[in-house]
Amino acid sequence: MIPLPLARIAEITSGALSGMADPRAVVRGPVVIDSRAVEPGSLFVAIKGARVDGHDYAAQAVRAGAVAVLAGRPVDAPAVIVPDAAAALAELAAAQVRTLPKVTVIGVTGSAGKTSTKDLLAKITARIGATIAPVGSFNNELGHPLTVLRADLETRFMVLELAARNIGHIKDLTRIAPPQIGVVLNVGTAHLGVFGGKEAIAKAKGELVESLPRTGVAVLNADDPLVRGMASRTEARVTYFGCGESAAIRAEGIVIDSRGRASFTLRTPSGAAHVSLKLYGAHAVSNALAAAAAGYELGLPVATIAEELSEATPRSRWRMEVTDRADGVTVVNDAYNANPDSMKAAFEAFATLGKGRRRFAVIAALRELGEEGPALNAELGRLAGGAGLAGLIVAGPEAGPVLDGAHEAAQTAALELAARMTAPATLPQPGPGPGPTGGPVDVGPMGPGQTGIGGPQAGPGPTGQGPMGAGPGGAVPGAVAPGRPSVPGAGIPGPQAPAGPAQTPPGPPHGPAPRGRQPDGPGQGPAHSWNGPDAEHGAPQGWYGPDAEHGAPRTGWQTPDAGGPRSWYGPEAGGAQPQGLPGPDAGVHQPVPGSGWQVPDEGAVPPGQGWHGQEDDGQGRQSPPAAGGPLIGGAPGGPPPGMPPVTSPVTPPGMPPGAPGGPPVGGPVGPGGGAHYGQPTRIVHVPDAEAAAAELGPWLRPGDAVLIKGPRAMGLERTAEIILGGSPQ
Repeated sequence: MIPLPLARIAEITSGALSGMADPRAVVRGPVVIDSRAVEPGSLFVAIKGARVDGHDYAAQAVRAGAVAVLAGRPVDAPAVIVPDAAAALAELAAAQVRTLPKVTVIGVTGSAGKTSTKDLLAKITARIGATIAPVGSFNNELGHPLTVLRADLETRFMVLELAARNIGHIKDLTRIAPPQIGVVLNVGTAHLGVFGGKEAIAKAKGELVESLPRTGVAVLNADDPLVRGMASRTEARVTYFGCGESAAIRAEGIVIDSRGRASFTLRTPSGAAHVSLKLYGAHAVSNALAAAAAGYELGLPVATIAEELSEATPRSRWRMEVTDRADGVTVVNDAYNANPDSMKAAFEAFATLGKGRRRFAVIAALRELGEEGPALNAELGRLAGGAGLAGLIVAGPEAGPVLDGAHEAAQTAALELAARMTAPATLPQPGPGPGPTGGPVDVGPMGPGQTGIGGPQAGPGPTGQGPMGAGPGGAVPGAVAPGRPSVPGAGIPGPQAPAGPAQTPPGPPHGPAPRGRQPDGPGQGPAHSWNGPDAEHGAPQGWYGPDAEHGAPRTGWQTPDAGGPRSWYGPEAGGAQPQGLPGPDAGVHQPVPGSGWQVPDEGAVPPGQGWHGQEDDGQGRQSPPAAGGPLIGGAPGGPPPGMPPVTSPVTPPGMPPGAPGGPPVGGPVGPGGGAHYGQPTRIVHVPDAEAAAAELGPWLRPGDAVLIKGPRAMGLERTAEIILGGSPQ
């Protein structure tokens, strides 16, 4: 801060010196409201909060080096006594701004994305001058002036975040540091209960553009009608950002990579440049465009803006922090805060980042939503319950609507999948094959005891060399795998007799390989292993069958990741490797990422006969079986034909998915897969963040992905810290 003697501070704040305070003593900063942050030369502002009164720490602050205390009542330390310490703090900050005529103040507001946009913009402005920006989300009547007071005579830019909990709050903040550029990101549902509606929220956010001078610039989101409508509320020049053609600063050709990071062409009136963000989530594009638009108005070249955006990494904690554990578990810590809009954005990003992996989420009921709270929380539950998660943990109080919505969505998805599984389907006629009589393959109805397609085959058959009779590899004729494209000659699981000739790998694919290509099957060795079906041919969770005669797979079996890294689990101590499954035994190297099939946990037994694998090669073809083993794998989840619909039970905490006595791993088909033959998402309610971590920990296996997000008051960042190896704080 700019050094000030206590006499001048008393004059600015209309205060009186007390406690033997020396009027010539100089405060050189920083100004703080936390006695633990005091440094030599500080000014400690004593704020009376709901739980802690800063006046009780006045003497401690002075012992730590504070020059004096700005206080609302006499304290046992040198002080400037004022009627209202918070108001005096604002007056002091406003006076400091008036001494910095060369500073450009940029204000950022919106229902979501303020902190991320502020961080991006501060990185851009730092390229051309000393920049002050809030730490984290210092954006209210206390954090805002504290940020302003960090400026000194070298400061060129202040990038300030402005929050509102009611009409008039942003107007008050703009009086402290009048902005020359105002950025409005969006109008959403955050604090909906406080404001009473989105129109009121828009009125509050628009106070930023109303404060701009005629020579200023309003940077507005062209994609948000309520924000675009704010143009009529300002005398400043208006520039728009967005994804549509009407936006002067826009993104073209947006591509999201497998980790959920966006790249695009940044288009401006004076040229274009490529941007590859390191931030996670498609919603980061809008934040980047807002920062780019403000930077463009400051005169930065588009190439410079694009470079800074592409190099930016998250600066503020607990906002889409993505961390990979040593065992391949990915933890997405987005726990700083939550509202309906940011929850949706987080789940969308998580669906991409966790695609092809078992996915779990820890969430909590949203707050400050007013009369719409129950309905919006039920919608959150439906969002989570229908996201194809393997497990969902809802933490904290008032969770009823979230749980109800989650169960509803999980059951609906399971029933819809069951209906698709039982829908009539036909198998196209395969071409002639070398059967024992040299005639075409019969795909008509089968009588009792018949198995296979067209009976035994003398030459190389769909499952390998040798006859194909009543044994592994038999298929029910006259049907195709539900929800998958027809492949000539491809069978689906059917009733299997307990015995049959063993397969001799490698064999040709089940039916002619499209485009003349032979799929790589596990017969080529463990590293090739079994792959789940391609997402184009159904959800990547990958199990179908066996039919009702054979029942569900046994306890302990888990679904394939279909492309997820580190997807082999076990067998753990005491677990036997099932016959024919290439696993990570001694001397066998780990299957390549994307192999996806997991071996059973401790105590598991192989699934019954009749399971079939699919090669995840984009063609949806079946791979040949491993030597001597049952055919495993399959198409998208869902109860096999003839099996009863599944429901969505809540099971006792502490039981990992797939454990004996509990529901199997998985959930309904959803973005990114992760379900286990159509079983619903496991849903558990726990009281707090620590209990969520205790519940989640035993569920996780290498290669899983976890999203943790909830309202600030729940402190779910502690869940992430524990899961990442820390201890509760």
